[in-house]
Amino acid sequence: MPVTQAGAVNTTALYVPDVYVQIQPPSDTYLNGVPTNILGIVGTAQWGPVNSPVIVGSLPDAIQKFGNVQNRKFDLLTGVWTSVLNGANNMRLVRVTDGTDVAASGTLGATGVTLTSKYTGSLGNSIAVALAAGSASGSWKATVTLPGLVPEVFDNIAVGLTGNAIWQAIATAINSGISGLRGASGIIIATAGASTTAPVAGSVTLASGTDGATGVTGTTLIGTDGTTRTGMYALRSSGASVAFLADCDTSTTWTTQVAFGLAEGIDMIGVGPSGDTISNAASAKSTAGIDSYAFKLLHGDWVYFNDTVNNVTRLVSPQGFIAGRLSALGPNESGLNKPLYGIVGTQKSYANAVYSQADLQALAQAGIDVIANPCPGGTYFGSRIGCNSSSNAVINGDNYPRLTFYIAYTLNAGMGIYIGRLQSPTVRNQALGTLNAFLSGLWQQGMIGDVTDVSKQPFSVVLDDSNNPPARVAMGWMQIDVRVTYLSVITKLLINVEGGQSVRISTQSITPQ
Repeated sequence: MPVTQAGAVNTTALYVPDVYVQIQPPSDTYLNGVPTNILGIVGTAQWGPVNSPVIVGSLPDAIQKFGNVQNRKFDLLTGVWTSVLNGANNMRLVRVTDGTDVAASGTLGATGVTLTSKYTGSLGNSIAVALAAGSASGSWKATVTLPGLVPEVFDNIAVGLTGNAIWQAIATAINSGISGLRGASGIIIATAGASTTAPVAGSVTLASGTDGATGVTGTTLIGTDGTTRTGMYALRSSGASVAFLADCDTSTTWTTQVAFGLAEGIDMIGVGPSGDTISNAASAKSTAGIDSYAFKLLHGDWVYFNDTVNNVTRLVSPQGFIAGRLSALGPNESGLNKPLYGIVGTQKSYANAVYSQADLQALAQAGIDVIANPCPGGTYFGSRIGCNSSSNAVINGDNYPRLTFYIAYTLNAGMGIYIGRLQSPTVRNQALGTLNAFLSGLWQQGMIGDVTDVSKQPFSVVLDDSNNPPARVAMGWMQIDVRVTYLSVITKLLINVEGGQSVRISTQSITPQ
């Protein structure tokens, strides 16, 4: 009396009289929406893996994995800091270099063990390795320290060994760990030399590590695609829904960012050069040919930021502030008029100037957003236009790319369960049920809707003979047509006021208190 999973038994081949039980999965399948709070950032750092997306959840976490905030352009940690201040808590960080980065190194004993930092970068110059007598008689202990990290202690190494075998044992302990006690070092790599001289207690501080940040350009941040991906392309399949290349103000990179954003379903945040004029910004955007909902361009009115790590108030790109806020909002929300935090001022506000209606109109017409103070909601810094770079008024809001990508990629991730199944009425109904349940959930959460009638279903799902003719079905096709009505973002609030001694109010027009 076998019990099997559904589909594991060919029922046409059963000849033996018996009970055959098949465990059926639930007929109702639900879609779990893809996360929309993942923020991708590409930039330089003083430590960490290169061209590899690393999961980070906070600023201390980022510092532990990439070193501290640097007062320089393209700094990855500055982008993290400004993003975290505005709600980012789930990031994928990619460190890039100009190729001149070097790992710090040092030696214990003349030719005993060469120690090299696990990653390139100047932070490696703070690594210290001490060698002392171990806890067990006749053994050695190596202690690896790096400020901000828990010291790594490798104790009771090389018990009873002599000559070069001691150095080999020290290198093996650092590289492979000590069984049952601790794992391999996450800070350094050790290479044993040819020395046969017995070790002497002492320590060494690694040196000559460099960041490889001096020659980084916008092209470096873009990187290359292919088998080995670098820069921006390292974010492929990372799950990022919003991303930016830290301080990348090179207009020739914008069209490449657009293509990447469309291909990966990422809302890319770009920026113009510091101190840019509105007319030049509009001209640069036009020349670059940027007109896409997948790219949000910020005006080059950079932000003054209080960098308490380097004890300086400095100009930084507005990208992190906007990207962090968007990643913290629901995909149906706009960044328009939302307060931004950590801003001391902007280049415009430091000049004791504000944007006129003419200025803002020029930016809006060009499809360029800007951080400004005041905002319609009060005297705070915030996104003043809330637009992407598309010229289509129906899809140029912050909410369009994020909600559209959210729906599309959720369906892409969840509907694959129907591939390989037989197109029967039952399967069609199950597919319809899966989509209806997902879209109903969005409606119930207030993420989609029809403002003309709150009871009217704001979506439709068609899967029948009208869009699946027999000839196409026979070729293996099943087509589902989905339409969704998004809630509109209020960008213009018009209030008509009529007042005067001659104005008469009818009782029918009085609003109840």
